[in-house]
Amino acid sequence: MNNEMNATYIFLDGYVEMSKYKYAYFFLMFSAYILIICSNLTIVYLIWANKNLHEPMYVFIAALLVNCVFYSSTTYPKLLIDLLSEKQRITYEACLLQFYFFYFVGPAEFFLLAVMSYDRYVSICKPLLYPTIMTNTTVTVFLVFSWFVPACHASIPLIMLSSTKVKLCSFNIRGIFCNNAVYTLQCVMPRSLAIFGVFAILDIVILPILFILFSYTKILIISYRSSKEVRRKAAETCLPHLLVLFSLTLLSIYDICIVRVESDFSKTARLIMTLQIVLYHPLFNPFIYGFKMKEIYKHLKRLFWQAKVVLSKNQQ
Repeated sequence: MNNEMNATYIFLDGYVEMSKYKYAYFFLMFSAYILIICSNLTIVYLIWANKNLHEPMYVFIAALLVNCVFYSSTTYPKLLIDLLSEKQRITYEACLLQFYFFYFVGPAEFFLLAVMSYDRYVSICKPLLYPTIMTNTTVTVFLVFSWFVPACHASIPLIMLSSTKVKLCSFNIRGIFCNNAVYTLQCVMPRSLAIFGVFAILDIVILPILFILFSYTKILIISYRSSKEVRRKAAETCLPHLLVLFSLTLLSIYDICIVRVESDFSKTARLIMTLQIVLYHPLFNPFIYGFKMKEIYKHLKRLFWQAKVVLSKNQQ
């Protein structure tokens, strides 16, 4: 009881006509979460179960899809609880924890896409050196690096926001979860936090994007000078990564702008924008890799065929 009274609650004021559409919201979010988990983990299972997919490129894809599940799990469970609650609120400490995981797992995808671009660069531009460069040790180091760096980055603003010197003048977030809207709760944002925010965008978003674009530019140049087979391979394996990068970049711009734009959008428009952050990208990734990667698609069709056969036998 004392803990309840002493807790500082943040109210999530991003829903539109909550009492009227509560169950519609819940059905939408629950269905989306189940679909995200099933679609991503199905492809992860295919990569794990088929030895011919035990290559660095597919290992990185599996890591990316597992990251998508983690990303969704930072928001969906709390969203589903809120939708069935009378008050949409969260303690300040839990809000900061959600903020931390959201900005740890989300930017990790940029690093995973960066190491995937390097893998494609070595495979296409230096094929003879590929087995010696992309060893199991190299893959493990890349995966650890891709999650370790964003985890360290996200811990710095978490520590700053947890400081007793940070005073709160607002207890309402114009959103449905704790993203960078937590900055709007402070009376005055510490200058060190503002400076670090700019550095973090440069370090964990812009630099990986530049590295990815540089890698694919080199691939494009080499492919253009090479045979038709090399160009086909480059298009087949690189295009899905570029589509995912484009989607993730739009998602990041959305996340930054939705907090910076205070009054230009109605509450309904803001809710729709926020829902896109958590809805389409985690579903976009398995769709792209499941249907655009030839080897994965082949195993996916086989899995569906086997499921269809089993289902027809059970019906008989």
